[in-house]
Amino acid sequence: MPVDDVSPLPKSRTRIPVVIVGAGQAGLSASWYLCRAGVAHVVLERHTRFHAWKNQRWDSFCLVTPNWQCRLPGFPYAGDDPDGFMPKDEIVDYVEAFADSFDAPLRESVTVTRVERTEDGRFDVDSDGGHWSAAHVIVASGGYERPVTPPFAADLAPSIAQIHTRDYRRPADIPAGRCLVVGTGQSGVQLMEDLRIAGRDVALAVGPAPRSPRMYRGRDATDWLYEMGYYERTIADQPDPKATEAKTNHYMSGRDGGHEIDLRKFARDGLQLYGSVTGMDGTTITFAPDLERNLDDADASYLGIRKMIDAYIDDNGIDAPPEPPFEKVWRPETEITKIDAEAEGITSILWCIGFRPDYGWLRVECLDETGRPIHRRGVCDVDGIYFLGLGWLHTWGSGRFLAVGDDAEHVTACILGRLGEDTHGQRFG
Repeated sequence: MPVDDVSPLPKSRTRIPVVIVGAGQAGLSASWYLCRAGVAHVVLERHTRFHAWKNQRWDSFCLVTPNWQCRLPGFPYAGDDPDGFMPKDEIVDYVEAFADSFDAPLRESVTVTRVERTEDGRFDVDSDGGHWSAAHVIVASGGYERPVTPPFAADLAPSIAQIHTRDYRRPADIPAGRCLVVGTGQSGVQLMEDLRIAGRDVALAVGPAPRSPRMYRGRDATDWLYEMGYYERTIADQPDPKATEAKTNHYMSGRDGGHEIDLRKFARDGLQLYGSVTGMDGTTITFAPDLERNLDDADASYLGIRKMIDAYIDDNGIDAPPEPPFEKVWRPETEITKIDAEAEGITSILWCIGFRPDYGWLRVECLDETGRPIHRRGVCDVDGIYFLGLGWLHTWGSGRFLAVGDDAEHVTACILGRLGEDTHGQRFG
C-alpha cells in the first residue's frame, strides 16, 4: 500500500497521510492500527496522553463496567479480577501500559487551532506546535471538553460556591455546610455517595437519568446484557437514534465491589431530594415538580432491564436464582419547588449535568445544527474526516473500553482502503 513520505511543504507545512487529534483511548487505538499497517501519521494532544483519566476524575472514581470489558487493541485486561471494577489509579496504569505497548508518533502539549479543507481535497491542520497537510483527519478529542452549567447559575448568590464535576477530587474540596448536588447521571449519584460516605451534609436535585441493576439473578447485569447481544445493537437499530445519542447513562456504581443505587433508599435514610433545578436568583433556588416522575422513570428503566434478563433466562432454560420483587421503599409526600439556600444551610452547588464537545477549531461542514458530528460509524460524508470515542458512535460501547477499539479498526480500515484507491498517492497519500 503506497504511503506518502512525511515531507515539508512551503511555509513549514508537513505533508502526511493522517493526523489524529486527541491522545485518549480512542485516538491511540486508531494510532495502534495505523502503526500496525505502517501508515505515517501524527497524534496531537493538547495536554498529555490520557490527561482526563489522570487529572479530571475524582479520587474514588472507578469503572462502572467490569474489568473484562477493557479491550483496547491488542491489549485486553489481563489482571486477576475480571469481574471487578478498576479504581482510577489502576485505570491509568492500564491505559499507560497500552500506550507503552507500541510506538505511537505522539506529540503532547500541542493544541490544534484549525482544521480546514483545501481546494485539492486535503486538510490544513494548524496548531501551536506545527502545521500539517493531511489527507485524513481523525477527530478523537472526545465529548467532554466543556463543562455544562445552566445560564441561570450566574444569578446565584456569590456566597454559594459553585463547583463542576471536572474540578471535584475529594470531599475536602467542598466548603463546610450542605452541598446541593445537581444531576443524577453516573457522576452525580456517585459524588453524592462519596460525600455521604465522608459524613458530609448533602442534598440531591434529581434529573431524568435512568438507573440499572448491578447484580441480578446471580450475575452482574452487564454480563447478562453482553451475553444477550444487547451491546451489539447499533445506533441504526434504535427506534429514535437522536434520542438514544442524547440519553444519560444508567446510574449504578462499581465502588467497593459494585452495587446498584436506589435513590429512594437514600431518601428513606435521610437524604433530601428535590426535582430538576429550574432557576436561581440570589439565594433562591427553584425546582420542577418532577421528583416523583423522575424516580418512577428511573425505576421503569431498572425494571425494564430486569424484565429483559428474565425473558432471556426463561427463553433459554437457564438455571438462575430468583429475585424478590422490587418495591418502592419511599416516595415524596410533597414536591418542593422553591427553597432559600441560605435558610437550608446550602453553601455549595456541585454541578453534575454533563459536558459538551468543543469543535471550534474544526472548520469543516461535518456537524449538524446542534453541533453534533454527522457520520456513519465515525465516517463522515466529507471525505477524509472521521470521529472516534463518542457515545453511541456505533454501539453502546463506542465511548467505552468495550468497543472503542472496534470502531478504531473500522475507521482505520476505511482510511487504508482510501489510501489504496490511488496508487500514485496523489489524492489520499
